[in-house]
Amino acid sequence: MADSSTVWRNLAICGHASAGKTTLVDRLLAASGAVSGTPDVTDKTSICDFDEEEKAHGHTIESSVVNLSHGDKKFNLIDTPGYSDFIGGMIGAISAVDGAVVCVNVHDGIQLNSRRAMAEAEKAGIARMIVLTKMDDPQADFSSLIEKCRGLWGGSVVPIQVPIGQGEKFSDVECAIDLPSEARGAVVNLAHAHEQLVERLVEMDETLMEQYFEGTMPDPESLKRLLKQGVANGSVIPVMCVSATTGVGVTELLELLAAIAPAPDAIERTITDVDGNPVTLEQSADAPLAARVFKVRVDPFVQKLSFVRIFSGTLAKDQSVHASGVRKEVKLNPLLRIQGEGTEQIESAAAGEIIAIAKMDDLHVGSSLGEYELPPIAFPEPMVGLAISPSKRGDENKLSVAMHKLTEEDPTLKLSRDPQTSEMVMTGTSELHLQILRERLARRDKIEVATHEPRIPYRETITQSSEGSYRHKKQSGGRGQFGEVHIRMLPLPRGTDIESFAVKDRFPSMKTYHHHPESNFLWVDSIVGGVIPGNFMPAIEKGFLERIAQGVIAGYPIQDVAVEVHFGKHHPVDSSEAAFKTAGSMAFRNMFNEAKPALLEPIVQMEITAPEENVGDIYSDMSSRGGRVLGSDAIGGGLHSIQCEVPLRSVGHYSRTLSSVTAGQGSYTLQFSHYETVPGDVQRSLMDAAKKSVEEEATA
Repeated sequence: MADSSTVWRNLAICGHASAGKTTLVDRLLAASGAVSGTPDVTDKTSICDFDEEEKAHGHTIESSVVNLSHGDKKFNLIDTPGYSDFIGGMIGAISAVDGAVVCVNVHDGIQLNSRRAMAEAEKAGIARMIVLTKMDDPQADFSSLIEKCRGLWGGSVVPIQVPIGQGEKFSDVECAIDLPSEARGAVVNLAHAHEQLVERLVEMDETLMEQYFEGTMPDPESLKRLLKQGVANGSVIPVMCVSATTGVGVTELLELLAAIAPAPDAIERTITDVDGNPVTLEQSADAPLAARVFKVRVDPFVQKLSFVRIFSGTLAKDQSVHASGVRKEVKLNPLLRIQGEGTEQIESAAAGEIIAIAKMDDLHVGSSLGEYELPPIAFPEPMVGLAISPSKRGDENKLSVAMHKLTEEDPTLKLSRDPQTSEMVMTGTSELHLQILRERLARRDKIEVATHEPRIPYRETITQSSEGSYRHKKQSGGRGQFGEVHIRMLPLPRGTDIESFAVKDRFPSMKTYHHHPESNFLWVDSIVGGVIPGNFMPAIEKGFLERIAQGVIAGYPIQDVAVEVHFGKHHPVDSSEAAFKTAGSMAFRNMFNEAKPALLEPIVQMEITAPEENVGDIYSDMSSRGGRVLGSDAIGGGLHSIQCEVPLRSVGHYSRTLSSVTAGQGSYTLQFSHYETVPGDVQRSLMDAAKKSVEEEATA
């Protein structure tokens, strides 16, 4: 039996919404005989879009794994979402495969998420392949679209198929790899396409290139070898074409994918070991285990499923393995082969395979299994928040459990507690993303929730240094309370090297320091002479951290601050941890107010795709929102890509505005960039609102 690292082909099917990805996967499954009948998105029988929300909305929301066989090859295909609202599914899938098949709808051209898929695949170091879908569309223009692809991705883009007819006349495809005889009805010259392919491939082999320019054509086997090599190393981006709805080109596409898609061991993966040394994974069943969870699904029948790509070594049922973040080894439950929502138990799986493991509470998206800790999967930071609470009294615990399941499944969803209201806040990628999650809560967990307008994650910070103290003294009969804390407070800009900052030149009496990366808060212990006993220092730090969480000027979390505790006083009887925690918190509050505090707001990067005639309107709208246009590029098909930076507070309902301005032709992605100081009028408004809220709470 062949090693699984040579048998399996792992591919993510990516692209923009409505590119026909799911329909294509369903047709490939049917053509290979992996499923019976003709599954179809339109009649809600798709193997991939089986989730109730997907059926209701008519588009993919989560990535879905299926498998099929063709000849001596086995495929794991991952159908991915096309809307940027659900980009986490595509990013997770790309981390688990060896090649991305990027679908481009010939009617709509190269849209935002198709470009994002190509960029993510390149960043991951995997193969990229393009499939022009819906070639039977009346707007199909093969030659024009090839030129647009080359304009975006360079000379690596090479058609290896030529359509016979296009639009209503699309009837067949011809392969440009073998030396062709001209096909009647081909929309471009097949011999010319073959020549372009040969010229691209011989660049990879000096001997063949010399022979070619001397008039000797490479033999077909050499061309096929170079094509596989070029696809694997990224120097060739092959273009194929298909109409999944009519079935034209589906079988030929499957043949080509079996021939050119890279085997797992063709993609070199280098990681860093615990000592910081580079290690190239040996993608063999006999090598040390290296695997990673790239997706989690909470299934109502088999409960939690952890989807795992095995890069090296072997996994087996009941095997005990090391898992990142877990102190002791975990024992594996049944391994499963996945077919959409269907599962089949297997005894073991080896390097190159994608499987799922049932009921593993210790595994999460990004968890590594085995000897090496693989790098984390870089998901975008969610930025659109919504405060939620159960509509029915008494459902608080039920909602908490359900939200935990959602965060397990979706790495682009975060949960937090609003320090002002104690409400649960879920933060996602967009309004649509959060809407779908609320629908899932209602359907799967039978929980209806009340919501508030998206809460912007403002932050508080300081702009200058301050120094002072606070004495907490209380006497009410019996034992009193006493604690006195003297601090210096300094700004700590993001990106500061803490080891270079926390040095004796700046803090001459420094004994130790603690850094909290999430809030970028540094506190330095410079107490000498026992003026504050060491057992009270953790209480002072706790007072700082509580104040950081609740804010000072407007009730938002604090970041980018350093505090040095350099003096204090204690009482042998009246001092306590509670007294020093209060003293620390109040000293922090007072010095924060004296350090010229400021509110920070999140700035997001937006990439907007819109028709050329709407670019001026978008520029004007961005200016009115306080945004900055960084530039724009023509991307073909009459479309422009506009890059902007804009305050998150200004893009709450941007999808509606863009749809109105562009007559539904625009789209955008949104990603956190950095924090900036809010304008003075916005800061005053937020501080007044916070003050009013506190006063209302006090009189309630």
